[in-house]
Amino acid sequence: MIPLPTQPLQRPTPEPIVSPDEPGWRQPRRAPSLADVYASIRVPAQNASFWRKLMAFWGPGLMVAVGYMDPGNWATDIAGGSRYGYTLLSVILISNLFAMLLQHLAAKLGIVTGRDLAQACRDHYSKPVAMALWVLCEIAIAACDLAEVIGSAIALNLLFGIPLTVGVVLTILDVLVVLYFQSKGFRIIESIVAGLIVVIFGCFLYEIILSQPDWAAMAGGLLPKTEIVTNPAMLYVAIGILGATVMPHNLYLHSSIVQTRAFEQNPAGKRMAIKFSTIDSTVALFLAFFVNAAILVLAAAAFNRNGMYTVADIHDAHKLLAPVLGAGAAGVVFAVALLASGQNSTLTGTLAGQIVMEGFLHLKMKPWLRRLITRLIAVVPAFIVTLIYGEKGTGELLVLSQVILSLQLSFAVVPLVLFTSDKRKMGQFVNAPWVKYTAWVVSGIIIALNLYLLFETFFG
Repeated sequence: MIPLPTQPLQRPTPEPIVSPDEPGWRQPRRAPSLADVYASIRVPAQNASFWRKLMAFWGPGLMVAVGYMDPGNWATDIAGGSRYGYTLLSVILISNLFAMLLQHLAAKLGIVTGRDLAQACRDHYSKPVAMALWVLCEIAIAACDLAEVIGSAIALNLLFGIPLTVGVVLTILDVLVVLYFQSKGFRIIESIVAGLIVVIFGCFLYEIILSQPDWAAMAGGLLPKTEIVTNPAMLYVAIGILGATVMPHNLYLHSSIVQTRAFEQNPAGKRMAIKFSTIDSTVALFLAFFVNAAILVLAAAAFNRNGMYTVADIHDAHKLLAPVLGAGAAGVVFAVALLASGQNSTLTGTLAGQIVMEGFLHLKMKPWLRRLITRLIAVVPAFIVTLIYGEKGTGELLVLSQVILSLQLSFAVVPLVLFTSDKRKMGQFVNAPWVKYTAWVVSGIIIALNLYLLFETFFG
């Protein structure tokens, strides 16, 4: 695991900022979200070494990367690999490049303005519009939580034979686990997330070595092919991969947690924070790319190569891995990675929910109550579906959760690009013209493809 050497500072909860002149904003800054950990992690002086500064800023990117490897991504990656081999690897790569740009903008917004994306939306838009954005964001977080509930329940079923309905109920207990570690300091949460990512990474590295993929075909799959667009069935799966990769709640999360670093509040300090936060998130998203690509490669090597073109379900993939790969541990390792993925997503989902509620509503709710409400919104439908429809129902519910996330995505991406391209809001840190135009092109592509995905899901 990469070391996380810096220690948290003990700082009092900051008071609302009511005095600075901030052109471009309608209201003065309020107290930051996650106020108990705001500026709580020491940052070395600007003349310190590159590596000392990088280690100080290392961590938020890993928490963001978790959303790009959550259980909701697994079904689309498995379907893409089993049906089309390595062809859709290029889609995963492009999706991650889009994500790297958007996460850079989210970090920059938080560092420069001292506002997270939810606070910025509440300030910029009228109250009815801001409330509508809040409702959409809460629905997206509940959908993401739904994927975590189902993924964790499936993993518990695969590892210990626990019935899906019981596994769904057990996921409520992680409320206590999350709250316990959150009280120990932000570095503890970052360390847990890093540890679970190492577990996921190690599991898939083992699975890939075991599956003996075609390395030349893998390299070729990283280059986009015209058939992805000309083949409607392949295009549908490709858009599903994109929709499951770029997560709206991560933009809110990242814009807030970068403020846990106690960097100097001047242009030089902000410039350093932007630089190292971008390195942090970009490297972490490369790890997420490896995990998503590994799932697709595993499906391609284990199933597509053996003529199993219809494997698109996590349960089916688990059952077939051991006999296909000839190793009894293959299925167990797969399930361990799934459980680690679900628990990791739980940690970051909790924080995102808190940030969104505080930012949009200016309402501080006890963390255990906020978490319990969100988890119950996810647990109740998951419990009912698993009780009535079993495995098949949970798989379809997992896909539905990704469709809901796709629907919310444009309502997070457009404000983010709009704010970071506004010189009155960002000052000297406003997006350069090439960044602004690239961001709008990326936003347009994401919105168009997700609208197509939604249309095909409901009418296709």
